[in-house]
Amino acid sequence: MPYYVYILLCEDGSYYTGYGTDVKYRFEQHKKGRGARYTRMHKPEKIVYIEEFDSRSKAIKREQVIKSLSHSQKKRLVNLE
Repeated sequence: MPYYVYILLCEDGSYYTGYGTDVKYRFEQHKKGRGARYTRMHKPEKIVYIEEFDSRSKAIKREQVIKSLSHSQKKRLVNLE
């Protein structure tokens, strides 16, 4: 089963990074306020980046790398797509 790391653009211009097996479902959960605490306070606007991995552990490692990036580094990553 593939795992995905995704980045959401929030209405305030910030980014949220997460991982899961169904990005569209997770996005809908975030929009309904049932995702992460961060996205309850910073409403998600759209999915702007997705990476696919063949294991949960690889996805989690990549998520942590992306979360450690600065806002401008995330912006550059998103614009590569």
